Parts: sequence; C-alpha cells; structure tokens
Amino acid sequence: MTDDTAPTIVSGELLGFAPDARVLIVNCDDFGMYHAVNSAVVASIEDGIAASCSLMVPCPWASHGMRLLRERPQIPFGIHLTLVRDTTDHRWGPLSAKDRVPSLLDDAGELFTPAGIPELLGRARPEEVEREFRAQIDAVVDTGLRPTHLDWHCLADGGREDILDLTVALAGEYGLAVRIWLPPAREKMLRLGRPVTDHDFLDSFSLDLDGKAARYAELLRSLPAGLSEWAVHPGLGDAEARAIDGGWRVRSTDHAFLTSPEAREIVRQEGIVVTDYRTVQQVWSGSAAAR
Repeated sequence: MTDDTAPTIVSGELLGFAPDARVLIVNCDDFGMYHAVNSAVVASIEDGIAASCSLMVPCPWASHGMRLLRERPQIPFGIHLTLVRDTTDHRWGPLSAKDRVPSLLDDAGELFTPAGIPELLGRARPEEVEREFRAQIDAVVDTGLRPTHLDWHCLADGGREDILDLTVALAGEYGLAVRIWLPPAREKMLRLGRPVTDHDFLDSFSLDLDGKAARYAELLRSLPAGLSEWAVHPGLGDAEARAIDGGWRVRSTDHAFLTSPEAREIVRQEGIVVTDYRTVQQVWSGSAAAR
C-alpha cells in the first residue's frame, strides 16, 4: 500500500494528527445505487469500521439514501459525482435535461457505461460537465443536507485535468473537500496545503475475492503512518443485488469484513485512527479561504 514515489507525508499532520499517527478514511462508495447497497452502507458505518459514504445522486435509490442521511445526521457523506452508469440493465440518467448535456450521452442518448469512458472523456464539454455536477450537488444541498466532500464514480481524479480543476473549484464554492489520489494532483493539492491521501489509494474492486478478508486484515496491520484512504463498496448480496449487479460479490465480501468483529479488533489493537471527510473538509475550507 505504500508508494516510494509519493510526496513526504504531510496530510496526517495537516489534519492535526501526530507524525506517527496511522490515520484511515474508510469511505463507502455508491450509496443510493440500490436498496441492498444502502442497507449495507449504513450497517458498515453504524456497526463496522467504515466512517463515511458517498451518495450517487442520479441513482434510483438516492432519495431513499437521502432520507436515511436525514434520519442519521451523525453520518458524514460526500457526493459521488456520476457521469457513468454501471450496466446496460441497471440504468440511471443525468439530472440535467438530456438536451442540455448531449456531450455526456452515448449514441442511444444514455449515460456511458464503463466501457465507454474513453469516448465520454473525449467528447464531454466542460460547460455540460459543470451543469450536471451542479445539478447533482444542488439536488442534495437544496434538501438541507450538508455533504463533506466530492468524489467521482468510475473516474479517477475526474478522468481529465479540466474536470478535476472544475471539481476543485466547485468544492471551494460549496465549502467541500475533494478526494484526490493520483500523484500529479496530490502533489499540487499538498503544495496548496490541502490534505489528500499520503499513500496508494485502495479501491476494493481491485482486491481478489479469494482470501479477501485476510488481505484486508494484512492491510490494516501494515497501515503506514500518515493518511490512507479505502474506497469500499458494501452491499448485502441479496436476490436484488444478484439480479442487477455483476459486482455483488465484491460488495457482499466488503460488507462482511467491514462489519466483522475481527476488523474492529484489529483497528483497536493497532491503534489506527479512523477518521472521515469532516476533518479534511475543515482544512480544505480553511486553506481555500486563506487564498
């Protein structure tokens, strides 16, 4: 999980932790995708080692997710900015009227699937990306909910430099942090005094299913000093999930480990500080105001 080419550890200290503190954000992505995901995300935070989640606003169960968040104001959450739908069978569309964001749609007038991401990034017009991102953010904040950060569904650091810059600007406008994990942008943000992960970012879809719990346990025990982040994807693996989601095994194994007594015990034994994006948001907002 460590990266010898990463910049000198500073983010943990920017957040106010000791230089040797092992600080971990465990964020549940894809909240709002469907009911079994919503249930597993809440359980992973309330009964497990996860600390926060990211809401996919265009998805069918986003309204249910927002209701759960209103009922649980103690759960910090971000907005999982969404320009991609996962499959052709389980669909969602943009919040903007389709005729106002045509460059974000495929030839059938739908959001691109992951296989179409290169085409999406080749044709997406910045003003249409901004229009859709604002629509997703406003759909949340207009209800009175207060997110902590922005991140992206299926697009590492936004997928394109101008999309990253746009997102950082929107975060400044709304008083939010941004999840950033690729080296060039990490270094840029650190120079601006904005904390980002100090180490290689973990996406749970990158882990093998075989021996996954043991791998998670190993990663916790070997967690380095500084700020680390895991993007996990818990789900229940029920009949709904098996019918619509090819990644349901990833989600069910995430949920099983995150809520396990073993996970909680390792965190306790190792003295790992589990934090969330509220701490990051405070520093991001302060550094933006100071500029």
